[in-house]
Amino acid sequence: MITRNQNLPTGSCFLFGPRGTGKTQWLKAEYPDSIYVDLLDSAVHNRLLAHPERLRDFIPPNYAGTVIVDEVQKVPDLLNEVHRLIESTKIRFILTGSSARKLRQRGVNLLAGRALTRHMHPLTAVELGERFDLHKSLASGHLPTLYDSRRSVEPNEYLNAYIQTYLKEEVIQEGLTRNAGDFARFLETASFSQGETLNISSVARDCGIGRKTAESYFDIVEDLLIARRIPVFQKRAKRRITRHPKFYFFDVGIYRTIRPRGPLDAPNEIDGAALETLVLQELLAWIEYERLSLKAYYWRTTDQKEVDFVLYGEEGLIAIEVKRSARVTAEMLKSLKAFREDYPMATCILLNCGSETHYPDGITIMPVEKALQQPGILLGKAAAS
Repeated sequence: MITRNQNLPTGSCFLFGPRGTGKTQWLKAEYPDSIYVDLLDSAVHNRLLAHPERLRDFIPPNYAGTVIVDEVQKVPDLLNEVHRLIESTKIRFILTGSSARKLRQRGVNLLAGRALTRHMHPLTAVELGERFDLHKSLASGHLPTLYDSRRSVEPNEYLNAYIQTYLKEEVIQEGLTRNAGDFARFLETASFSQGETLNISSVARDCGIGRKTAESYFDIVEDLLIARRIPVFQKRAKRRITRHPKFYFFDVGIYRTIRPRGPLDAPNEIDGAALETLVLQELLAWIEYERLSLKAYYWRTTDQKEVDFVLYGEEGLIAIEVKRSARVTAEMLKSLKAFREDYPMATCILLNCGSETHYPDGITIMPVEKALQQPGILLGKAAAS
């Protein structure tokens, strides 16, 4: 098994993450003596759905170890019983979930203060170590099954099956939408917004649905943790700033699988968004696993100056621009310089596909491959501040 950088608190906690990010496999390896309650097992699911209080029947008398409840969003009412057991016993609960939707609607706040929240991300370059290959990562992404030496997996087949699993098991089966065709078209249309400022009305027109329906679909993919919207950085803005967020699927392989391709699609349009996606998913994983307070934003002015990612928190302020080119031109640095004019305290970094690190005009230009393998260098100034 690839060693994950995840560390859970000693008390009860939620572990959220999209399907396929390795939550179950990791937990079984880390806590081999725990009691495991699998809500994807139909018999277990049906029993607890009808009688959530029967959760205690899975636990021996006077047990004081760890109980793992996998995919707890399948039976939200279990949270009441978990709450009771946390209060009355010494049991530690680890509750995994691949969707926050039902838990938010059905009272996850019952556990506020008694169960911290952690997130599992796709594999990182650091976790992959010598197995990290930038070209493979950009082509197929970082879902753990693709790197499991015990299985022979064809990436395209696996990723296509993954998308169908979400459509069938999560979206349709859970009744999140009544029209699978509309939702499938929405996913394809949304993929053209990858790494772009999001225009929901335009997405709705392109896939032939109403704006409210499109908005609800964006909410669904965020609740399923397979996509995210990155807000614009507006703190103490000195220029006119756009208001709309940027959109990203959570893994570059998932993005490439959903994104239609044909003779009219320029490779650089897809490849540029893929590189941004890989950088973002790595940054978010590192921030999570290192317990940094940094939040991810982007910066875009109404006169089209844009910085791909802005990380802001107690540890500092970092502006990151991502370029596929190995050669850096003065034009590529303009947005970072404009950002630094407004925020002189910012660390400004340009990641590219070159091979050298250098520092023109106080801006760090770093090979993206090096940055992903050594994120401590990338975030070092913020983490140390």
